[in-house]
Amino acid sequence: MRIGITGATGFIGGHLAMFAQGSGHEVVAYTRKPGSFVPVSHETLYQPKQAPHALPETKLDALVHLSGESLMGLWTAEKRERIWKSRVDFTAALVAHLGTWKPENRPKVLVCASGAGFYGNLGSTPVDESSPRGGGFLADVCAGWEKAAMQAEALGIRVILLRTGMVLGTDGGAFPLLKRVFGLGLGGRLGSGTQWMSWIHVEDAVQIILKALQTEAVRGAVNLCAPEAVTNAEFTRKLAAALKRPAFFHAPAFALKLLLRGMAEEMLLGGQRVIPRVATEMGYTFAHPTLDSALKALL
Repeated sequence: MRIGITGATGFIGGHLAMFAQGSGHEVVAYTRKPGSFVPVSHETLYQPKQAPHALPETKLDALVHLSGESLMGLWTAEKRERIWKSRVDFTAALVAHLGTWKPENRPKVLVCASGAGFYGNLGSTPVDESSPRGGGFLADVCAGWEKAAMQAEALGIRVILLRTGMVLGTDGGAFPLLKRVFGLGLGGRLGSGTQWMSWIHVEDAVQIILKALQTEAVRGAVNLCAPEAVTNAEFTRKLAAALKRPAFFHAPAFALKLLLRGMAEEMLLGGQRVIPRVATEMGYTFAHPTLDSALKALL
């Protein structure tokens, strides 16, 4: 296949580009950073910053859309606006732009990033792709993001929505920072520690993406999470044990809320117990189904 990737210089996009290319596919990497390293040998096309939705037209079999403003940081009004525009508005403009392409050049499938935050904070209640959306800013963003992507169906494009949990890898995402903090013996649970964390090793993430875009029957939501969600307390204990370091520190909920506002409530103190039903049904076998196996590979 000839696969386009937005966010190809990012953590997940870079791994996907390398894995897809290694599996015999041709990769077209889209980036807004001229001169940046792109781990593909086929073609790199630059998105103009002044018109970020205007991807240069080329013939594609699939387009994987992964770019967006980082969720980390203080959720000020300006930050929330950037998050919304980079995900919802950008995706709406991207789909509209695909409509201007020649029909023979348009991708047959659009894979669009979303997030497990779609489900809101449901405590210990398990959720799969059939579960309804929850409440909160992240749920609103994910719902708007997915609605924008689904407009591509009117162009005859199959749409897949990746409801992604925390992606673990040695070269990006949250894990390098967690490893440093816990390695110094400064790790600990966040708040009560009872909130659920849905995670996935980056190797499984990119293989599920590629398998989903190649599986004609898959459309709509796909939970990009491992089968074994864990509580924050369990994640803390297992990471500290894997690093052979203590994890005595505790970040009180009130302090996190005071420092980080909404981001703390939804991303650190809330969570989802996500089940990857669609990935299992399409026959994917996880390389790292448990947190223990993922940590062993990462360390």
